[in-house]
Amino acid sequence: MKKAARRGAKSVMISAHLAGGDCLNVGCVPSKALIRSAKMIREVKKAQSSNNEFGIKIKGEVEVDFLQIMKRMRKLRAQIAPVDGHALGTNIGVTVLQGFGRFVDEKTVEVVQPGSSETRSLLRFKKAVIATGGRASIVPNIPGLSDSPYTTNETLFNLSKLPPRMVILGSGVIALEMAQTFSTFGTKVTVLVRGENLFPRADPDVGPMMKRVLAEDGVTFLTNSKITQVETLKVPSDEADLPLMKVSIKSGNENIELDCECLLVAAGRAPNVENLNLEAANVQYDLKEGIIVNDFAQSASNPNVYAVGDCTAGVPRLTHMSGEMAKVVVQNSLFDDEWRLSSLVVPACMYTEPEYASVGIVNANSDEVDIYTASLEHNDRAILESDNDYGYAKVFCKKGTGTIVGCTIVASRAGEIINEVTLAMKHGVPLEGIGRNIHSYPTTGEAVMMCGLQLINSKWKRLD
Repeated sequence: MKKAARRGAKSVMISAHLAGGDCLNVGCVPSKALIRSAKMIREVKKAQSSNNEFGIKIKGEVEVDFLQIMKRMRKLRAQIAPVDGHALGTNIGVTVLQGFGRFVDEKTVEVVQPGSSETRSLLRFKKAVIATGGRASIVPNIPGLSDSPYTTNETLFNLSKLPPRMVILGSGVIALEMAQTFSTFGTKVTVLVRGENLFPRADPDVGPMMKRVLAEDGVTFLTNSKITQVETLKVPSDEADLPLMKVSIKSGNENIELDCECLLVAAGRAPNVENLNLEAANVQYDLKEGIIVNDFAQSASNPNVYAVGDCTAGVPRLTHMSGEMAKVVVQNSLFDDEWRLSSLVVPACMYTEPEYASVGIVNANSDEVDIYTASLEHNDRAILESDNDYGYAKVFCKKGTGTIVGCTIVASRAGEIINEVTLAMKHGVPLEGIGRNIHSYPTTGEAVMMCGLQLINSKWKRLD
């Protein structure tokens, strides 16, 4: 619970008490540390299998030290932790109350601080911000799942022993990042895909390409599948031990049983909106979607209450979206700004190798948009890095114009490259502008420039 004073206005923030709202501990930071280790392993193995193509001779087997990988992750997490810690807030004038917050009425929050003698504090506010985050969604009605020692992104990073076998329920970003990572570490990974394809609402080229890439890294996919039962065969006796589960799966017309030491449930996110007594504050919400807000991030039913991040309905559940919403709320609540959520252009990235990044409309047919595509096959940087087997940049423009409405990039560092397109969309720079923008050579980002040059060249007239 954080209380901040600005320009004489008293504001209260109800922040996350559940791990699901903490990217530092259970999300972006630890996962990217593991992804970096996995990338290093793949690079070493690539050099080893290249018959000295890279001028590097590596003898013997590449051994994976999972304990050291996890130790490095925790070290880096601790290094970054002060940025999100209470001490930093205190240093800049924020009063921090560690406890459980709930609304008493439309202008009052109660904070319960547990301890030997429970302390209760009442805070009256002019403006309040709810930032309770989200948590992993647990698929209901699967016999045996709730009683099994399954894992989510909240507990996966507590592993102290590499599981020999992993079954992943879900095929979104978290699922695929960890599938490739743990398969690289040596785990036998099976991903359960609810439908036929990965990312059915994305650019249609993405799903088949990413499935092929991850399959080459050892990941097995079961499509049109669902879990019908989970049986716990062994409960771990201590932290260093692993459980054992039998997962019954219906995949198409097949009935399959898989034993695994790790069942990762990665089937989406749920907002943390329970136990806040939102009814007392006249704050409308949906248990599945989150707090209902208007275009200024205000509660649709109580304009003095704002919501930020994963607990909010109708917004992408992304860490950088939460950060941007925080800026919106500060400006709108304390400085009488009118910064609209609808003005935000929000990119997304999956940090597999290659990365997959997208922004805007990416699944439109050619009757609605013009599509410009540049493969990495002829991109000089990708050739030099031996990264040109996969990947492309694809820019979608409003039909007959250079107005960018969306972009998909599959490439190393796609998450960095997409920012150029996001900036162009935000400020109305047409695709021709990107085509005429000088890019450093050689860079993978030139693929986006090539899309712009395609549009420019399409307007050339034949010289007589």
